[in-house]
Amino acid sequence: MPETRGCIHLKEPCLVARKFLARPQHEGVGAVVRRSIGRFELKYFDPFLVLDEFSVTAPAGFPDHPHRGFETVTYMLEGAIRHEDFEGHKGTIEAGDLQWMTAGRGIVHSEMPVGQGTQKGLQLWINLASKDKMIEPRYQEVLSKDIAEGVEDGMKVRVIAGEALGIKSPIYTRTPTMFLDFSLKPGAHLQQPIPKSWNAFIYVLEGEGVFGNLKSQPTNSHHILLLGPGDGLEAWNKSSKQLRFILVGAEPLGEPLVQFGPFVMNTQEEIDQTIDDFENFANGFEKAKQWRTESSVNLDF
Repeated sequence: MPETRGCIHLKEPCLVARKFLARPQHEGVGAVVRRSIGRFELKYFDPFLVLDEFSVTAPAGFPDHPHRGFETVTYMLEGAIRHEDFEGHKGTIEAGDLQWMTAGRGIVHSEMPVGQGTQKGLQLWINLASKDKMIEPRYQEVLSKDIAEGVEDGMKVRVIAGEALGIKSPIYTRTPTMFLDFSLKPGAHLQQPIPKSWNAFIYVLEGEGVFGNLKSQPTNSHHILLLGPGDGLEAWNKSSKQLRFILVGAEPLGEPLVQFGPFVMNTQEEIDQTIDDFENFANGFEKAKQWRTESSVNLDF
């Protein structure tokens, strides 16, 4: 990706192609999510399968569940989530921390809130190319203090993946991906390059911003904006309060997609095989037979 500076000039800024509000819905056990990708308005935005802004208060959560064929990116905004899986991997993702999990051929895990109050975060599902769907599971985890940050001209960026303001993330993405957390002070103007062949979107977390065209109507929190073709994003904070949003983009896979809940493959035959593997504890799901997370044992619903 090209080096990115706040003062760069974009020849063809991306305009907003679609925009809609992510409304609350129930997910997991007693949890609430605002799902913007992966619902009826937007089933799939290649290679993005799901984007959830989640809010969860104990004892609600996301108890033991499987995945195959994609990656999950969990980025905590407030509070903390404890995760455990059948490989014995466990830990706590706290505010500002990141977990990039490659489910590959199969993982069963749980994600449950830690402590009192409501825990909030984002979870993004990114499809894997057919050649990578059956690889061994792996994790990349970055503490908040270790996430690269840059500040320039009234803007701050946390570089989760990709590059911005000349700063690169160490996260390895099998599908070329950018995941940037921008905060703009009142009056700030951002110009962020995006490779022309990529699909990209904005999700507004806080405040109100103008995106794509200075004459566009402002957009506030919980809205997703899909960007059209162009060489980058222009954004303005014309309000009197801070604007915070994520900019996410990736190279489309352009492959057939068949999804059955937490299983994402290329053909119906592969989905049928995945269901059979999960039900029979085979081909990556062997350890699921005798395993259950500690955090999901005492759920009372």
